[in-house]
Amino acid sequence: MEELNNTAVTEFILAGLTEIPELQLPLLLIFLGVYLFTVVGNLGMIILILFSSQLHTPMYYLLSSLSFIDCCHSTVITPKMLVNFVTEKNVIPYPECIAQFYFFCVFAVAECHMLAAMAYDRYVAISNPLLYNVTMSYHVCLWMVSGVYGMGLVSATVHIVFLLRVLFCKSNIINHYFCDLFPLLELSCSSTFINEVLALSFSVFNIVLPAVTILSSYIFIIVSILHIQSTGGRSKAFSTCCSHISAVAIYFGSAAFMYLQPSSVNSVEQGKVSSVFYTTVVPMLNPLIYSLRNQDVKSALKKILGRRVL
Repeated sequence: MEELNNTAVTEFILAGLTEIPELQLPLLLIFLGVYLFTVVGNLGMIILILFSSQLHTPMYYLLSSLSFIDCCHSTVITPKMLVNFVTEKNVIPYPECIAQFYFFCVFAVAECHMLAAMAYDRYVAISNPLLYNVTMSYHVCLWMVSGVYGMGLVSATVHIVFLLRVLFCKSNIINHYFCDLFPLLELSCSSTFINEVLALSFSVFNIVLPAVTILSSYIFIIVSILHIQSTGGRSKAFSTCCSHISAVAIYFGSAAFMYLQPSSVNSVEQGKVSSVFYTTVVPMLNPLIYSLRNQDVKSALKKILGRRVL
């Protein structure tokens, strides 16, 4: 028994969302549909923005980057989760588990900062419309997108460096549907204090800081909207912001619930539910929210469909 306990784990078993057999098939069909909708919706948004000249503006460059992040974010998590519904044991090798967490972290952090960048873009567009093209130039957008991915890569790399130092020699069953940080740390037989401190520190930087940026931007946006004289102008300004606020509320709410508390307080079972929102639901909803509530996107789609018909 001592030999077994001192042997490092080489593979993990993902417990999945539920162990109830009757729910496996319905959940498989639901999440397969969600994943297909996510991929088609986000790739469709990227293609639409790419081929519609009227959408070649800073706002839609950022939106296409968000769609790319959402597509990658969902692809890192969902296919492996679907396997769990059709196999008795969803085995994932240690290197693959570490890689999954790394890319999940990259795209999760990138989405936080991309939503903040989009909030700043809306602030500039509504508060300083005459200087919008100068303030949000192509080079500024490029630097913003590069910074978003840079922060994702740095955060994920630091987490991985310290996670590789953790020794896993307890149970190899991860009580989650993907390789997330806290469920992994529960299996450690070495000290995880540094990992937990890093997790809380990076969560404050990558969740609280973007959230404060978004909140500040929208305070200034509301003040600017209240100064608009025409009712139509106010309505249009609010409509351009409502979709972004909806996406922000769901994503940051579920992410904060999972990561902005110590592991001793955090329930893995509750964490599974909140994780579903920011790994599968939000990536699916984003293209839907931004297309249904956006007249420019609707107009561009009608033009492209009209060309195809002709």
